Amino acid sequence: MPKPLVVCVVGTRPEAIKVAPVVQEFRQHDAVQTLLVSTGQHREILLSALAAFGLAPDEDLAIMQQGQTLAQVTSRAMEGLDGLFDRLKPAMVLAQGDTTTTFVAGLGAFYRRIPFGHIEAGLRTESIDNPFPEEFNRRAVGLISGLHFPPTTWSRDNLLAEKKNPDDIFVVGNTVIDAAQYTANHASDSWYPEFEGRVILLTTHRRENWGEPQKAIAEAALELVNRFPDTLLVVAMHPNPVVRDTLVPILGNHDRIKLIEPPDYGPFVKLMQRATLILSDSGGVQEEAPAFGIPVLVLRDTTERPEGVHAGTAKLVGTNKQRIIEEGANLLSDPAAYKAMAQSVSPYGDGKASARIRAVVFNRLGIETEPVEMWA
Repeated sequence: MPKPLVVCVVGTRPEAIKVAPVVQEFRQHDAVQTLLVSTGQHREILLSALAAFGLAPDEDLAIMQQGQTLAQVTSRAMEGLDGLFDRLKPAMVLAQGDTTTTFVAGLGAFYRRIPFGHIEAGLRTESIDNPFPEEFNRRAVGLISGLHFPPTTWSRDNLLAEKKNPDDIFVVGNTVIDAAQYTANHASDSWYPEFEGRVILLTTHRRENWGEPQKAIAEAALELVNRFPDTLLVVAMHPNPVVRDTLVPILGNHDRIKLIEPPDYGPFVKLMQRATLILSDSGGVQEEAPAFGIPVLVLRDTTERPEGVHAGTAKLVGTNKQRIIEEGANLLSDPAAYKAMAQSVSPYGDGKASARIRAVVFNRLGIETEPVEMWA
């Protein structure tokens, strides 16, 4: 009898990072075949992220085209994945998060009547278009998932409130903690700025922050560097020209500001560990940084990851210039305020989420496996 085929679908760099430890975990067990598929929604940065885990796509749909619309990404990903599912006939499809690739992977599996497992399920905000289009994507894929893998009890409760079957919901922790711990232990390359003082790390890319909000973020970061002469600002630049066209004119000509290309995942983890303070609108960074005790100011008005805010590891500051300056200056000048955030415990996981997901999938496929305790 052929082994059941489990297909893991990724399309963007954050997905690649969070799914990589799941693929590693499945491939340690001989009971299934595990195929890693990339839609290519992000291209080079996805491949470099996978390489940090010794992985590469087994199938690459290469859908990315310059300037394509969300509708074009959706239709091209659907056409590619539908043909692949028809050809391979997997026993289970897994995808992570809230991207267009994840939505299409779930919908494509549904059309082909293939069981679908949603990693990082249950994250919610109050508005279906905030963030856009991610909130729609994760809500929609939740309707057609046969297995839900929420990272925390908060996200589990969101699914229960939507009347999802409790027997299909498993709180596993967040796989990004698995990824960060693996990388911290295995990455041989690093990016350390040649600077003896404190480092502020800035990442900003979200669609809702394009334009004036991103301009305010950049101006606030510049003010913090000018106000604290012992700091260096490192800006990991998203490749989107919309982002760069806003940030470069404001931050591109300062002797204590370094604009760098997006580091590979290994060096980025090392950079987070080196940072004193992180300013970010990235969901992944909100989850990763607390594992290293680094305070995060979240450059959004809402977050679908409130666990970090409740635990004290992150603080929502939005995109108001003065608010960012005040909160950043407080952490950089008040040791007690900094210590309170830096010593909070990460609520997102213990590095065993991938093993939990594998055990649940094996059970659903009828494969005997040792039971594992869920994350609480």
